[in-house]
Amino acid sequence: MVNALSETQAPERRERPRVGADHAPALGASPLNPFGDLVTLQHLSARLAKGLKPMLEAMMRRELRCWAEPLVVQRFSDYRAERGDGLTAWQPLAMEPGRARALIVLDGKLVLEMLDAFFGGDGEAPSPMPAEFTTSAETMVSRIARGMIAPLRTAWEPVSKIDFAEVSDASCASAPDLGDAPMVVTRFGFAAGDAAPAFFDLVYPVAGLKPHGAKLTAKVRSSQTDVEPQWRTELTRAVMSVKLPVRSVLAEPTITLGRLMELRIGDIIPIEFGPEVPVMVGDRRLGTGQVGTANGFAAVRLTAIEQFEEGDFQ
Repeated sequence: MVNALSETQAPERRERPRVGADHAPALGASPLNPFGDLVTLQHLSARLAKGLKPMLEAMMRRELRCWAEPLVVQRFSDYRAERGDGLTAWQPLAMEPGRARALIVLDGKLVLEMLDAFFGGDGEAPSPMPAEFTTSAETMVSRIARGMIAPLRTAWEPVSKIDFAEVSDASCASAPDLGDAPMVVTRFGFAAGDAAPAFFDLVYPVAGLKPHGAKLTAKVRSSQTDVEPQWRTELTRAVMSVKLPVRSVLAEPTITLGRLMELRIGDIIPIEFGPEVPVMVGDRRLGTGQVGTANGFAAVRLTAIEQFEEGDFQ
């Protein structure tokens, strides 16, 4: 397990059941995680959680908070045993290039809640729960899988070129037979307001990630996609509304202190200025202009603008 702290408050986190001795790996077995530190994949999952937020909000028809839980590396048989025999959707996603498949794993109750919310209900599952998925529920699972493909591509793009595609000929009603294959389990949570959170998993096969191992162990680098477009727009709008003092200097005559002390009302201080005067922004020269009038007001027409370098107005 990667011991990374979740940004979610403790009451909203779902603890994973402990694996019993019957499912523990045998002594001397090869390590499940060949990648070592998986901070890069944890960071990628946090990026993916942000990308999934609009899709989940469209499904649930309400504003949500979304986050990624600390990831776990374990054998699929152990993971399958932890989930129990309840109604569960197992939707595969093809990982290209290659033949590996990731799995989107959703509790049956969550699928039916999302189905009810999507069609205008309050997001409630039927009681008692059905023993199997209806055609509408399976269509909802496929819709969720298709909605995750674009955010997955975006989240993976800075790390490695992996494409994802829906597996149309696969049924989500039963778990695949993957035996003891090691898997990386990434868990995502979402909640509306103070409501109880819901969770679903995205499970990667370790074998499918091995071709990208070098990039998964590389240092995480931030990119422009880390910045939310809405935040960038609001920041730009705020910066562009900052007010700066603009002034034009017609003349700067000099007089002696004695003459200054003798000045009286009505005295004239002669000034001289050429056809163009400097225009200033703060203490920086913006350019030059011609003095005149516009709409009955004194004005300056810019005739030249200085070339600025980065940091001139810092």
